[in-house]
Amino acid sequence: MTESNNRKPIGISGLAAYVPPYRVWLEDWCDWTDNQWPKIREVVGRSFRVRGPNHSVYTMAANAVIRLIDQYDVDPSRVKFLGLGTESSTDNSAGAIIVKGMVDEALAARGKAPIARSCEVPEFKHACLGGVYGMKGAIRHLALDGAGSQAIVVCADIAEYARGSSGEPTQGAGAVAMLLEEDPKLAIVDLVGSGSASDYRLMDFRKPMLRFCGQDRSETHQVQDFPVFNGKYSTTCYIDETLHALTDMYEKRKLNAIEHLRSLRTLFLHRPYRRMPETGWAVSYLFALGQGKSEDRAELAAYCYEAGVDVQALLSEMCSKPEVSSFANPEQLSYEAYPMAMAVLRAFRASRHFRKEILDKLRLGSDTMLDLGNLYTAALPAWMAAGFEQALDEDSLSAGEEVLTLGYGSGDAAEVIPFFMAESWRKAAAKIHFADAMELTLDLNRQQYEALHDGRRVQDLDYVASNEFVIERVGQRADRHFADLGIEYYRYIA
Repeated sequence: MTESNNRKPIGISGLAAYVPPYRVWLEDWCDWTDNQWPKIREVVGRSFRVRGPNHSVYTMAANAVIRLIDQYDVDPSRVKFLGLGTESSTDNSAGAIIVKGMVDEALAARGKAPIARSCEVPEFKHACLGGVYGMKGAIRHLALDGAGSQAIVVCADIAEYARGSSGEPTQGAGAVAMLLEEDPKLAIVDLVGSGSASDYRLMDFRKPMLRFCGQDRSETHQVQDFPVFNGKYSTTCYIDETLHALTDMYEKRKLNAIEHLRSLRTLFLHRPYRRMPETGWAVSYLFALGQGKSEDRAELAAYCYEAGVDVQALLSEMCSKPEVSSFANPEQLSYEAYPMAMAVLRAFRASRHFRKEILDKLRLGSDTMLDLGNLYTAALPAWMAAGFEQALDEDSLSAGEEVLTLGYGSGDAAEVIPFFMAESWRKAAAKIHFADAMELTLDLNRQQYEALHDGRRVQDLDYVASNEFVIERVGQRADRHFADLGIEYYRYIA
């Protein structure tokens, strides 16, 4: 670990989640839409969550924060940084302060002190990486002018795609809040040893404001936030940025790439759907083999033989520097930046090493994630929360052990950040209660799902909110002396 000797370690002391109860089983969805369930199960997952009629990104964020405060007995007056990571904002001016206002109101109703008035309230936006950038911002705050205080970063998003699109089965909604401080109880975050990468990719995955023009909100509070995306191109962007961020980490830490990857037992990567982190990590492993010793290249050559790929041609491809942004045009015949590596990946996936070096290292929390869908900024911390909870049940992590994380945001940027488990990680993990957050469910039928998705009133939703924030109403006035058009008003239901 590369923390400076004259500073206290900083990291995460707690995690708490909020997931809306409305669930769509992907096997049912396949029946409704004539999709192939075996393929969806293998590539995507089992189910996803849908926001309710009174949910927004801000209510979900506030629900996660109030749970974090409760579960870890946080003194709100010590919180001097409250960051919101999201790509689902519906207000282009305010952000984290909305969450702070809701939480303060609930705390006051309980007779408790509010979050510190001197608290900073930034919002971080860069696709799915906003929450990781928020965490880095919080750690830097705690290392400098916020030393001795606490910070909360909440990642909250609503992943929606048009019905009938290839992204529809990868939807999801939820929020995860993180408690950060000096001498952390759960895991130390090593920013000095982290790796970064970024490059503009034009139309990988975008949300231009033009999409909102003309939307009818007469029936519900919801704004439909369907992205403009290009799936195969997005996969190439994810892989390429992962490789560059890892290279930056290897150089900073002076690591032998393949030796380090083999030494790790647990990984958490940004997870838009089941197959993506497997693919990203497997390609990274193949590239590390190409940089290794003779025996490592021999292993790579074996996969090349099975795939019918010349190993020297593959090594040349691995050393190339493709301009992925140049693929962003409708005439592009292939979006593969590393076509030979992807062919070899298929052979590697069939080998006995694939489970040991890839699947086993992505194991913790992965089964739980099959029932969440894509949470955008919250996808990575949700997987971490589920994984740490499973590790507690199995006692499968050790104090001081490195857990490597990868955050990714379309558009295009990645962060590879080492975590080191704290001495007291078991006590902190026992308070996460991620399984409890997943427990409350209401399974939707086709008519209910389509109505919720399309922003229409939904019949027979048998759910009564409890211990959570909801949207009470949305302002309609645009008078000269008073205007609140489009502003959400919230209520905490005890």
